[in-house]
Amino acid sequence: MLNEWLLRASEPVIVIIDLMALLIIVMGTAISFVAALKLFFAGVFHPEARGARGYIKGHARRLLWMDYGRWLVAALTFQLAADIVESAIAPTWEAIGQLGAIAVIRTFLNYFLERDMEEVREREEARLASDVASLPDSRETAP
Repeated sequence: MLNEWLLRASEPVIVIIDLMALLIIVMGTAISFVAALKLFFAGVFHPEARGARGYIKGHARRLLWMDYGRWLVAALTFQLAADIVESAIAPTWEAIGQLGAIAVIRTFLNYFLERDMEEVREREEARLASDVASLPDSRETAP
């Protein structure tokens, strides 16, 4: 009886959590799409914003990619939570195995996405540090 109640109670919870993940993906994609269009048109109307190969310079693209990655990581986290709830009440070993495989795949996607985002963050910090280091020292230019 308790098991049946848990099964009935968890089904709408799983759907709600999956819906949250879907909303996060849709919002993140829409926001990133608009930002990408702004970058594209900024490059069209301001050619100096483009690099040697004609693409928008790396800093703006990396920031856009990192923001979109954050949205996707958040959505993957919600989807993983839905999988955990579902696997807690799964009736068969086969269903648990399938959910486990999905959870592993999502966890790996999440891990590699976060690792890539961390690499970009480190590159940005190093670039900013080198930009600051290349500025003239105010003590050297003072009379």
